[in-house]
Amino acid sequence: MNPAKITLCLWFDGDAEEAAQFYAETFPNSSISGITRAPGDFPDGKQGDVLTVEFTVVGIPCIGLNGGPAFKHSEAFSFQIATEDQAETDRLWNAIVENGGQESSCGWCKDKWGLSWQITPRALVNAIKDPDRVAAKRAFDAMMQMTKIEIEAIESAHRG
Repeated sequence: MNPAKITLCLWFDGDAEEAAQFYAETFPNSSISGITRAPGDFPDGKQGDVLTVEFTVVGIPCIGLNGGPAFKHSEAFSFQIATEDQAETDRLWNAIVENGGQESSCGWCKDKWGLSWQITPRALVNAIKDPDRVAAKRAFDAMMQMTKIEIEAIESAHRG
């Protein structure tokens, strides 16, 4: 099978397989499709160690590279996940945060491997894109006070 034309390569410190397994279990349309073991020793591993993990997160092809501790993830890159309702928002947020992750602000959180996630209800996006810019600003201002997005509070602010 030919690899995808473009694949996100995510750097891990020896735990790419654990991360890929978590993503596959947590997000819809996600799975692990392959594991490559190192054919020889490398700077941060030995022959036979997991070198790469091919996986998909919500349909996006990724490869986890066990490259060692040299590089860390930052908020400069994040996955934005559109959610349909509060239950889905809560489920995904809680899965990330309760699995060693941490809360941030405005719907952002970080998983235990340092990758950032934006758990973004469609209701929020629709509210801040409203052509009524006064209503959009009310929703935006409400979002700016939140960690996890609360849809009812966004909709209430949007309505005024």
